[in-house]
Amino acid sequence: MFTKILIANRGEIACRVIATARKMGIQTVAVYSEADKDARHVELADEAVLLGPAPSRESYLVADKIIAACKQTGAQALHPGYGFLSENEDFARRCEEEGIVFIGPKHYSIAAMGDKIASKKLANEAKVSTIPGHNEPILTPEEAVSIAQRIGYPVMIKASAGGGGKGLRVAFNDKECFEGFTSCRNEARNSFGDDRVFMEKFVEQPRHIEIQVLGDSQGNVVYLHERECSIQRRHQKVIEEAPSPFISEATRRAMGEQAVALAKAVKYQSAGTVEFVVGKDQDFYFLEMNTRLQVEHPVTECITGLDLVEQMIRVAAGEPLAFTQAEIKRDGWAIECRINAEDPFRNFLPSTGRLVRYQPPEATMVQAEPGRFGVRVDTGVYEGGEIPMFYDSMIAKLIVHGKDRNEAIAKMREALNGFVIRGVSSNIPFQAALLAHPDFGTGNFNTGFIAQHYASGFKAEDVPHDDPLFLVALAGFIRRKAREREAGITGQLPGHEVQIEHDYVAVVNLGGGRSEQHALQITEFAGALGEARVKVGDKDYRIVSRSRLNDVRISGTVNGLAFTAQAERGTAKNPLAYRIQHGGRSMELTVLSPRAAELQALMPYKAPPDTSKLLLSPMPGLLVHLAAQVGQTVQAGERLAVIEAMKMENILTAVQDVTVAEVLAKPGESLSVDQPILRFA
Repeated sequence: MFTKILIANRGEIACRVIATARKMGIQTVAVYSEADKDARHVELADEAVLLGPAPSRESYLVADKIIAACKQTGAQALHPGYGFLSENEDFARRCEEEGIVFIGPKHYSIAAMGDKIASKKLANEAKVSTIPGHNEPILTPEEAVSIAQRIGYPVMIKASAGGGGKGLRVAFNDKECFEGFTSCRNEARNSFGDDRVFMEKFVEQPRHIEIQVLGDSQGNVVYLHERECSIQRRHQKVIEEAPSPFISEATRRAMGEQAVALAKAVKYQSAGTVEFVVGKDQDFYFLEMNTRLQVEHPVTECITGLDLVEQMIRVAAGEPLAFTQAEIKRDGWAIECRINAEDPFRNFLPSTGRLVRYQPPEATMVQAEPGRFGVRVDTGVYEGGEIPMFYDSMIAKLIVHGKDRNEAIAKMREALNGFVIRGVSSNIPFQAALLAHPDFGTGNFNTGFIAQHYASGFKAEDVPHDDPLFLVALAGFIRRKAREREAGITGQLPGHEVQIEHDYVAVVNLGGGRSEQHALQITEFAGALGEARVKVGDKDYRIVSRSRLNDVRISGTVNGLAFTAQAERGTAKNPLAYRIQHGGRSMELTVLSPRAAELQALMPYKAPPDTSKLLLSPMPGLLVHLAAQVGQTVQAGERLAVIEAMKMENILTAVQDVTVAEVLAKPGESLSVDQPILRFA
């Protein structure tokens, strides 16, 4: 067995590999860029080596620097994680030539299956059912349009070396095909250094179900059941679960056996994933094979009890698999939510900056240990750390394991309630809305689920809540608790002491100067017990919570049922307001005396400044292209600028016909949120 390994990656996956190595008694070496000098994976590893500047093409993608770090530190093996160089055939071969064990498949397996064009050819030769398409590299957008017309729209344009949603577009007409081809090539070139693009028929209403395989150097290959990955946005997975709520045992077995046959055909060693698109009649087609560890591997670990990183290390060290196909169990139900630094209410634009608060829910399962029926958090960040603009947007992966699917969904919803993130926006409200959607609960979904239900974007009103008045009651409970503390302050002027009222009015801010009021009555208050009866209109809530006033995460019971919520006093515009979050819903409200509520209703509303004649940067990022010049007239829908953030190209277009009056930012400039780029006449 190895005594020291290097992890050629960053973030949560680097931390994940370190956890297993530590369990196995193996020392670890981290590599990092200048942007990651204070990163969590650097702190956790036994040693760390600086690779270079922040851009990945100058650090994490430079094979020579990584191999030099192995030799410098004496690392005998290298784990590539996922992304970066994990599926790079040349890098895997180079490691082998340099005497460094690559903890992953052999280079010839990556060549055969990691390249999506080559893998489809091999699958066809093996008589595996594949989707109709064009498996040769497409060179021009004109050629792409011609091929798409021959295949028939809709088509999927995919980068050969793509992954993680990068370098992938769906086109429904010639215009989308032309533009999508160009964007795919650019993203593929920037992210993977390989701009080859191919095309295939897009199967409408498909389900994305993948099979986890594991092979050793003795020729043994097994499958570790399936993962349902159909909840996707822009072809990036949002929620994954194992097993799938859709397929039958017969389909599961057939998919698993086909995945094993493919893996054996390329003499596959290590962990890998065979992805399928599954139709409504459970007919399935091979899509591609990911020759690496997947982001969503924890759900497989939960239901099988296996540590996949440990298995990869043991296989790389030459050990045979210690179990047969018949010995692999499937226990309970696991769900994973990807917690990303993005603003779901602003079209999921990237959000970078400092994590002012980072308090994940309490973990009852940990990485690298077989846990059952609990909560697990895989992360590479910490409170006070930075979410940089140079890499992907993932903050953490939240994983739960339940006895069945309903229990897993309930656990995940409660865990999301207690996940505190401040300083950057996160997609937690969106995750909460998805989990509460009735079609998700019944398993009635496909890869078009998000596009179908949130076609016009995601808005605050899209977050359902069983009882929004509970948020009002909780704010009243907290205000009454604060009032009790204020009344106990010593040195108050006689005759002017703080009086504790029973009647309040909650003024809920609806935005745009609008509000609504709710009468509150708070009785039977027992401060020592953290208990009170709160009446909102004609609804009664008996709330019990011993959380402190300065706790952001509030836990307790309401009418005998356990709850977890988040509460904070003071907002940017109103230091007296409370912000209450529960079930994905966020509510801003002020709890006042009846007379104060009357007076507040008379206060004028100050409208925000008019920015209709400005093009503002919707996110922090790099302005890579400016398509408009002073005096130019731009029609609605035309491109104005391109901003690159978190390895994704974001195209800003005109929402109406405009004439450019002034250019306020230059290409190559790093933009902040809402920074003006153009002014229109």
